[in-house]
Formats: sequence, C-alpha cells, structure tokens
Amino acid sequence: MRVRIGGTALFWGAKRVQDIAFSAALLPVLCAVGLALLLLNPVLNTGALLYMQRRVGQHGRIFTMFKFRTMRPGSAEARFADAEAHRITPLGQFLRRYRLDELPQILNVLRGEMSLIGPRPEQPEFVAQFDLSLPGYHHRHAVRPGLSGLSQVVQGYTSDANGTRRKLALDLRYINRCGFRMEAYVFWRTLVTVATGHGAL
Repeated sequence: MRVRIGGTALFWGAKRVQDIAFSAALLPVLCAVGLALLLLNPVLNTGALLYMQRRVGQHGRIFTMFKFRTMRPGSAEARFADAEAHRITPLGQFLRRYRLDELPQILNVLRGEMSLIGPRPEQPEFVAQFDLSLPGYHHRHAVRPGLSGLSQVVQGYTSDANGTRRKLALDLRYINRCGFRMEAYVFWRTLVTVATGHGAL
C-alpha cells in the first residue's frame, strides 16, 4: 500500500524553491565555518574537515551525505549516534549543540538529494534492518530526506526500537500532513532546537 503524501503541487514547487534559495543564502556561512574549522581542527579536532557517509534518500536511492567531522577516527561500522558519543571532541560537541556540523548538507539540498525539512536520511544498514522489523518503514522514503524534520524537533536522537518506532510515526505524520502549515511548524521548532541545543549529543 502506498503512503498518502500531503501538500499541493504549489506547495511542493514552493518548497523546492525555498530549499534552493535558503541553501544558497547559507553558502557564505558554510564557507566561514569551514575556514574557521580548517584553522581550529589541527589543534582541537585533528583529522579531515568533512565526514561523508552513505545514506538512503527518496525512493531508496543511495547518496553521500556531508557533515563537518565531530568525532575522533573510529570504526566504520554502522552504529547509533549515542554509541559513538565517547569519540566526540569538545569542538565537535559545540558544533553538534548548535547543529553547525549539519551545515554542509546544504550542498546535498542544492544537489536535489535532500530538502531543508523532511525525514532524516538513515544509513543503508539500518534501513535494511528497520524494513524487516518496522511495518511501513519504507514509506518514509516517499519524499526527499531533510536536514531537519518533525521527528528530530519533537523527539531528538534515539537509540532503541521503541524510539525508532515513535520517530517513524512522526515521519509518516509529516509526509501525510505536508503543507505550508506543517513546514512552518517544523521550521519554527528547528530554530528553537538550534537555539537551545535540544537533543544534541
């Protein structure tokens, strides 16, 4: 059974225009933060500037998601975020608190792989697992994944089956009720989340 996707053609057109315009406006911020990290990383966060990871996007397509690196080098094995918390550097903690580590994803938005708002893209290994254990999980791939999303601003990070089930319900609610009102709500909650550091590891 297919999931019902809310929103009109006008909404989806306006959403893509907003994605491009807002991401383009953030490019100078991305460059400024990237330059600052190039200077700080050799002392406070030794290693590569960017962290790149395969994620599952719209219609199950695999893409490479970009982030500013916040952890010391470790295993490439897929793990929940809180299982890797011990590897987060003090500078990485700051980046995560204010979601600055997510800034490079505006490049994914400009490339059409992501949207500013939508279900967060998950690692292929977890998607394969959740497809088997959570009925309807694949429906969250009906729309572009987002830099922020309803489940992120309402629940934050999760590392267990019950939390993942609640996040799936929120993601499907977002998809079903997509529209200008829902988009404005998630955008506002995202600003509050960034300001307060809610849910940051």
